[in-house]
Amino acid sequence: MEFATPLIAARLIRRYKRFLADVRLPDGTEAVAHCPNPGSMMGMADEGIKIWLEPNDDPHKKLKYGWRLIEQDDGHFVGVDTGVPNRVVGPALLAHQIAGLPPYDAVRAEVKYADKSRIDFLLSGAVDTYVEVKSVTLSRTAGLAEFPDSVTARGAKHLEALTQMVAQGHRAVMFYMVQRTDCAALSLAADIDPAYAAAFARATKAGVQVLAYDCAIDPKGVKLRRPVPFAWDRADI
Repeated sequence: MEFATPLIAARLIRRYKRFLADVRLPDGTEAVAHCPNPGSMMGMADEGIKIWLEPNDDPHKKLKYGWRLIEQDDGHFVGVDTGVPNRVVGPALLAHQIAGLPPYDAVRAEVKYADKSRIDFLLSGAVDTYVEVKSVTLSRTAGLAEFPDSVTARGAKHLEALTQMVAQGHRAVMFYMVQRTDCAALSLAADIDPAYAAAFARATKAGVQVLAYDCAIDPKGVKLRRPVPFAWDRADI
């Protein structure tokens, strides 16, 4: 996935109200940018960090900048936009580029299922496969990504819906995309959301499959890269 508009470097002043960020542009002026991330963004919103913004000239948009990336001092990138994984995983599914999935003939996005929910991707085949995609940005230990970064009742609901699909004879996959270039493994942040960890345990015990991939990130775009190991317990890494 390539960004539609060339990104520009800026500095973060502050993030607030979840979806807003005050930023300092290269010419020193200040602006308000849209922050497309409803999570806590733990460790990702420190004043003065280098960020990358996508400008737009859409007259229907109130904010003329969207916050897309963080560039760390060591040159690694973190993707901010939680909508990016679906835009990256979708084409990869269509191209059959993701290992570990059962055979399928067609891919549909945002299909209604399980009590008015919508699955990110439904893979149609001899047995249908329901794929839920999550964006991972938290890292509290060098080299290790964690999910979630805040309490997510919605995330637990998704796990329960996937469990229902397995009970009905379908396949179900929880797909985590690590939007960091500095992590080589993934684990659960059970201390942040014990309820999510419990739902995850029930889902995997019932047969929900877990896949985790990292990605290549730079100011030009984001590309799915390779599988990373998932460990239930941080001590297993």
